[in-house]
Amino acid sequence: MTKKMPDYIPHPASYRDPAGFVFRANGLYYRQVNRSYSADYEELLRSGLYQKLTEKGLLVPHTEVDNDLTEHPDRYKILLPEQIPYISYPDEWSPSQLKDAAGLTLQILHIALDHGMILKDASPLNIQFRGGKALFIDTLSFEKYDPALPWVAYRQFCECFLFPLLLHHYLSTGTDRIASAWPEGIPATVTARLLPWKSRLRLGVWLHVLLPASVRKDSLPGGRTLSFNKTKLLHLTGNLGNILTRLKTATAGPSAWNNYYQHTIMSQTYLAVKEQLFREFTGDIGFRSALDLGSNDGYFTKILAEKGVPVIAIDSDWSCIDNLYRYTRQQPGKDILPLRVDIADPTPARGFNNTERSSFTSRTSADLVVALALLHHLTWGRNIPLPEIAAWLSMLTGAWLILEFVPRTDPKALELAGNRRSLLPDYDAAVLEAQFSPYFSIDKQFPIAGTERVLYRMRKNTFV
Repeated sequence: MTKKMPDYIPHPASYRDPAGFVFRANGLYYRQVNRSYSADYEELLRSGLYQKLTEKGLLVPHTEVDNDLTEHPDRYKILLPEQIPYISYPDEWSPSQLKDAAGLTLQILHIALDHGMILKDASPLNIQFRGGKALFIDTLSFEKYDPALPWVAYRQFCECFLFPLLLHHYLSTGTDRIASAWPEGIPATVTARLLPWKSRLRLGVWLHVLLPASVRKDSLPGGRTLSFNKTKLLHLTGNLGNILTRLKTATAGPSAWNNYYQHTIMSQTYLAVKEQLFREFTGDIGFRSALDLGSNDGYFTKILAEKGVPVIAIDSDWSCIDNLYRYTRQQPGKDILPLRVDIADPTPARGFNNTERSSFTSRTSADLVVALALLHHLTWGRNIPLPEIAAWLSMLTGAWLILEFVPRTDPKALELAGNRRSLLPDYDAAVLEAQFSPYFSIDKQFPIAGTERVLYRMRKNTFV
């Protein structure tokens, strides 16, 4: 007789850690602690480290579950962590988000050392953002500290945090593309080649980039081994912290879109009329979550957040997202998650068998999706057909879509098109409505006074 398999689904990225794994059961995410990690887990609790970190809001809290949900022979404990509503990845973060994640990692490391433990890894994937604050989510990343050993995660910290931030500091590249190109961290040898010559005047660059890049990772001259102690470790991590503090994350000047609502839009009158309509459109419908596509620096995202609902705001301009994230840090009551995502090329599924990290589309949904002054950028700027856009938007929203239509005769549309005006798709509001009708029904529509633009509120068709 075939034995019934337990009703749980292991997370496909959780096979890497022998200490345990994350799984889903009954609509919730759990974490199994394996027997091999039992001593370190008990030390985490006995030392007071878990209590300290959770009281300070640095580590996701959990409860121990009595039910044997996995029937796994290596099971020691089953933990039910406080659920994280949305998982984001480092290649979707702005430089300030990555810098805060790095700072949190070092802060937790120092607290762990005070309790006789240490972080055994320094992956940005251990961190998520909630309410404008970085939160450590990997309960099994701690182990007993041995003062005679160096910090095993030092290289990973540099490759995943320090090096991308250094490159951004000197080159203003953003950090998302680096994380995308090197998901396991950018090596010191590559970083050394990319940094400008003036960076070599910095001691920190010599110590953490150029020296490691010139020495083999698996040996020292003469077969020597490095002696280590806690004082040396604190000096090393303290130096890392000082370097991080001095690294700039904000852009030095305006980018293509980060001053959109101050200078780029047609007029402040247009903005005021559009805001009034937007407030009317969102004021008489119920929604528990919202997604702002092409959010710029979050002007309308902040209005959505006034409703007390979680809002995900995405834009392809990292400086816009960085500005919005720095705003959220000062607004603890606003549940806004800014992410650097290119709508025409959203984050793909990644990892082994493309299952370790989910695509942006597959993990993102909201009751209300907002797309203001966006459609013409996708159709004219990226040549994406209207029906394809409509189908994608219907996958993202659970109920509502607020859409701003910009005709091809609009001054800003003509400016965007430049000398390609004759190649623009010839569509008007009637064409838009017809192309969206298989997926949405128009609930409200109003022209934005003083322009040819139209604001639509659409309801998702139930049969889609």
